[in-house]
Formats: sequence, C-alpha cells, structure tokens
Amino acid sequence: MARILGIDYGRKRCGVAVTDTLQIVATALSTVPTHTLLEFISAYVQREPVECIVVGQPTQLNGQPSESMRYITPFLARLRKALPQMPIVMFDERFTSAIAQRAMIDGGMKKSDRRDKARVDSMAATIILNDYLNAKAVGDG
Repeated sequence: MARILGIDYGRKRCGVAVTDTLQIVATALSTVPTHTLLEFISAYVQREPVECIVVGQPTQLNGQPSESMRYITPFLARLRKALPQMPIVMFDERFTSAIAQRAMIDGGMKKSDRRDKARVDSMAATIILNDYLNAKAVGDG
C-alpha cells in the first residue's frame, strides 16, 4: 500500500505529514518553506509510493472557504500540473492549529518549543491527515 501525504499550507511555510504504508497513522514529516513545497513534494513522490495528497482546506465557522484559499488555489493548480496522475483531496482544517497547540501543552512540551511555528505547522498537518484517515475509515466502514 502507498502512503498518503498531508499538507497544512501556509503563506510562509507548510507542514507536511505522511502516513505509514498501511495508512493507519500519520506522523509529521517536515516543515518546508512555501516557495519550495512543490519541489519537496515532487522529490518525495519520486522516492516513495504515494496514493494521494490531502491538503488542509481552511474554512470559516459558517463553512465558507476562508480568505487563505486565494493562496492555496494557485498552489493546487501548480501541484496538479506537476503531478497530473496524483489524486489531491481537500479536507477541512478548522481548528487544527489550536488543536496542535493544545496537544503540545498536554504532551508537556516546553513553552519555548511551542513557540516554534514550524513545529505547530507539522503537527497541524499530522492532525489534518489523521482526521482524514479517521473520516475515510468511517466512510469505508
């Protein structure tokens, strides 16, 4: 079975997470500068089998797309052009950064480490991907 990549897209940097080959659990892979994300993903899928890419979809509380979509949409177009055979799924990312912060606190992470935005981004990507896996399991069940 191939892995699934998860992305928490940001204007400056993006968190990237990946599943194990059985697609049971997601773990943080990296945080990369946004301007290098496409190259990072392209290189990753060349060396690892990837079934699909899940991109966090920022939505407002009312369910409408957030303003951040105007930055994500052009990236998605470039990603689809670079990897035309790769399925790309948008998945609701509401509250993932807050959940990531809470998880770090609950995990006993020091305050100075929690200020590391890159850590928050990679954890948010992990949460998005784990939520996707859970939703997929419920849908398949």
